[in-house]
Amino acid sequence: QLQLAESGGGLVQPGGSLTLSCKPSGFYVEYYAIGWFRQAPGKEREYVSCINTAGESTNYADSVKGRFTIAKDNAKNMAYLLMDNLKPEDTAMYHCAVQVWMGDFCSRIWTEYASWGHGTQVTVSS
Repeated sequence: QLQLAESGGGLVQPGGSLTLSCKPSGFYVEYYAIGWFRQAPGKEREYVSCINTAGESTNYADSVKGRFTIAKDNAKNMAYLLMDNLKPEDTAMYHCAVQVWMGDFCSRIWTEYASWGHGTQVTVSS
């Protein structure tokens, strides 16, 4: 059974940084594409970023491009979301998930992911 657990969230001031971690159990991230999504209260789930199976192709939502970086560390069997220059509108519960199909690219569509973690809360506020 594939499972994921997120960590690293917290309260940070605008302009600050956080690194979210995504720890898998039951599988190795090097064989899967990983996606990050977020959901704020009262809003729909929103795509943030994804990285393909090979780890050589990444994609970002326009709202986070240039501020967030997604990465996989195959040696540590971990995935990460590095977030810089955080803004209040980045406040949300952040989830990582495994893409259900394998290919050369990763999807921005949340229904193409599974094994969602419980999430980690990111709050950006002064």
